Amino acid sequence: MYGTYLRRELAGRKKQTIIVAAGLGLAIALVIIVTALSGGVREAQAQALESVYGVGTDLTVTGAQAGPGEGGGPAFEFEEGAGQSADGTTTLSQSRLMTDRSRGTLDAAALDTVGSVEGVAAASGALSLTNTTFSGEMPDRSQMTAPGEGGAPPAGGANGAGGSAFDLDSFTVLGIAPGQDAVGPLSAVELTEGRVLAASDAGADVAVIDATYATTNELSVGDTMDVGGTEVEIVGVVASTSDEADTAANVYIPLDVAQSLAGVGEVLSTVYVQAESSGAIATVQAAIAEELPDVTVSSQSELASSVSGSLASASSLITSLGTWLSVVVLAVAVLLAVLFTTSGVSRRTREFGTLKAIGWSNGRVVGQVAGESVVQGLIGGAVGLAVGLAGVLAINLISPTISSAPEVVAGPGAGAGAGGRPGGMGGFGGAETTQAATDIVLQAPVTIGVIAAAVGLAIAGGLIAGAFGGWRAARLSPAEALRSVG
Repeated sequence: MYGTYLRRELAGRKKQTIIVAAGLGLAIALVIIVTALSGGVREAQAQALESVYGVGTDLTVTGAQAGPGEGGGPAFEFEEGAGQSADGTTTLSQSRLMTDRSRGTLDAAALDTVGSVEGVAAASGALSLTNTTFSGEMPDRSQMTAPGEGGAPPAGGANGAGGSAFDLDSFTVLGIAPGQDAVGPLSAVELTEGRVLAASDAGADVAVIDATYATTNELSVGDTMDVGGTEVEIVGVVASTSDEADTAANVYIPLDVAQSLAGVGEVLSTVYVQAESSGAIATVQAAIAEELPDVTVSSQSELASSVSGSLASASSLITSLGTWLSVVVLAVAVLLAVLFTTSGVSRRTREFGTLKAIGWSNGRVVGQVAGESVVQGLIGGAVGLAVGLAGVLAINLISPTISSAPEVVAGPGAGAGAGGRPGGMGGFGGAETTQAATDIVLQAPVTIGVIAAAVGLAIAGGLIAGAFGGWRAARLSPAEALRSVG
C-alpha cells in the first residue's frame, strides 16, 4: 500500500517532482564534472613533474639560485690557425659542456649528508649540463675585392657570397651515477633499445639517449656522438613511461665523466631523495635544510606550485571557482527541494489531516513525505549522473591540451628541450630563456567513488527536504487541519 500511495502522489505532482529532480540533477552533474576535471588536472600535474622528479622521488636538493648579474653564456676560445683549410677558408667547430649558470652546484659530499639523515630511504645525485656546439666557416678575406669607388662594400661581404656562416646547437645532458636508477629521473623512463648505464660504466665514454632525441637526430645504439668535445658511444635508448611527459634530458652519461668533461670537479646539481614514508617527508625536508642551510630543499607540492602555463590556470580555476560553484549550486538545489516539499505539505493540509483522522501516526506521515522526497532525490541523482557522465565523456572525446612550463630562468643559450623539442638560441652572452612547455592531453577520470558520492548527495538532498517537510506535516493536528479547510 505504501508503494502504491507513494507512486500515486508523485504522479499527481509531476511539476514539483520534475523541478526538484532537475535542480538536484544539475547540481550533481556539476559536482561530477568538477571532481573529474580536478582529478584530471592532478594527473596532468603528476605527468608534468614525473620527468623532473621520477617515480618515488619525494624531495629534491639543489644549489642556491644565482644572484643578478651572475653567470653568463658559453665562452668559445679558438687557437690561432685552428681549422685553417687549404683554400684559405677557416672552418671552426667547438663543443662546450656547462652547468646551469642560474643555479649553484652542490659539493658531492652533500649526497652522503642527505643519505645519513634519519627518515631518508634512498638518495641519488645528478649533474645537469647543457652541451652547446658552435660551428661555422669564415671565408678567405685576402681574396675579397677591394672597396670600389664611392665606398662600395667588397664582394663577398657580410651579406654577399662568401660571407661567414655560424650555427649554435644545444642539447641537455644529465650526469648520473651508473646503476643507481631507483630514485630520480631515470626511475620514470623505460628502456626501448640497448641497455641502461651499469655500475661498470663508471669512467667510460658511453651514453644513453632519449628516444625522441634519437629519432630527431637519426641516432641509434652503436652510434657515437660529440659530448663536450669527446666522442661517446650510445649504448641505450630510453623513453618516458608517460605518453604526455618528456624525459629529464636528451643524453645521460656517467656522473664522473660528466664532471670531467665539464671541468667542474666533484659537484652535483641535484640530489633526489626518497623518504621512508609519506608522513616523514616534512620531517626529512626540515632535517636536510638544517644539515645543509645553503641549499634549496623542495617537495613535489612546492614544485607543483611553481609550474606555470594553462596547467596551473586550470588547476586554480577548478580548485577555487569550480569547487565553490558546485557547493553553491548544490546548496541552492537542496534549498529548492526543501521549499517545494514544505510548500507541498502546506497545500496537502486536508489530506494529512484526513490520514491522521483515520489512524495514520506521525511517523507514518513523516515516512510518506520523506519517501516522496528521497524518490525525487534519486530521480535527480539518476539525471545528474547521466548528465555528468555525458559531460565527462565529451571532455575526454575533445581531449583538450593544456601546457605546463617551468618558471623563466636565466641560463646559457637554450637548445633542445628534454624530449628533443627545439628551444630558443641564447647566443654567446647568455640570455633569459624559458624551458620548452610540455603539452599534456587532459583526461577527466570517473571513479566508483565519484559515482557513489553522486548517489549519496542525491539521497542526502532528498532526506533533508523530506525531514523539513515531514516535520511540517507532523505538527498538523487532525481537527485543526480539517477545520482549516472546512
